[in-house]
Amino acid sequence: MKQQANQMRPGWVIDFNGKQYLVTKINIITPGKGGAFIQVEMRDVKTGLKTEQRWRTADTVEKLMSEEFDCTYLYRDGDNLCFMNTETYDQFEIPAEMMGDRALFLQDNMAVTVNFIEGKPVSVNLPPHVTLTVTETEPCIKGATVTTSFKSATLENGIRTTVPPFIAQGEKIVVSTEDNSYVERAKG
Repeated sequence: MKQQANQMRPGWVIDFNGKQYLVTKINIITPGKGGAFIQVEMRDVKTGLKTEQRWRTADTVEKLMSEEFDCTYLYRDGDNLCFMNTETYDQFEIPAEMMGDRALFLQDNMAVTVNFIEGKPVSVNLPPHVTLTVTETEPCIKGATVTTSFKSATLENGIRTTVPPFIAQGEKIVVSTEDNSYVERAKG
């Protein structure tokens, strides 16, 4: 299925030069002069080799049709991630490197969707947001309200992000799995 390059998302599987590639990272670049383009980091599904490619925003790419199954993340076993198909209860493993840094967002019993091509798992789609605890940040500023300034914070999974000045160490926050950005304080 043809899609515009600027619609690509991590987790997509595309056909490029006759090979199947898993999109792992997207960066839209807008230079001062000329049109915007998309810098895409991707991994060959068969060989696992990483490559980068640039597309103009108006270019089209061939998104491969895949079977999508609801699954549950169970645990990490060395370099592999173990999942279970919630419909058939079949368990399968995926190399952790297939997910890259996104694997850090996985939590025990997390509901995810896994894409299969020709019976082989090729990508894992995470929920759009996860709740994590802030393990390290600068002290909370008394009387701080929502402002445009942010401070650096480290989350329980080791990912660094920026948070508003009123967020304290030990607080639970909601984070976007797509770009590691702060969304809101966790409720409840």
